[in-house]
Amino acid sequence: MAEKIQCPIDLFSRQEEEIAHLTRAINQARTTDQKAPWAQALFEAVDVLLACEQYDQACIDCRLCYNFAGLRRKTATLVVKAMRLNRQ
Repeated sequence: MAEKIQCPIDLFSRQEEEIAHLTRAINQARTTDQKAPWAQALFEAVDVLLACEQYDQACIDCRLCYNFAGLRRKTATLVVKAMRLNRQ
């Protein structure tokens, strides 16, 4: 689905490769401590999309991009929460 998002300003395609890389790194890391730095980088990468100044609610591609970024942000949030739970 992600490759079908046609960003009018090409921001999505520039960020998506990095987001995919970071997601793979999170998935490959064995412990939450190993996942944490990747999760932090994922926050930063998706926040670029979520903060897009050209976001247009009427554009389906913008809405898809925003939803995609929101889901990836939730992924990073879960990793950070799991790490905190492991440290308790």
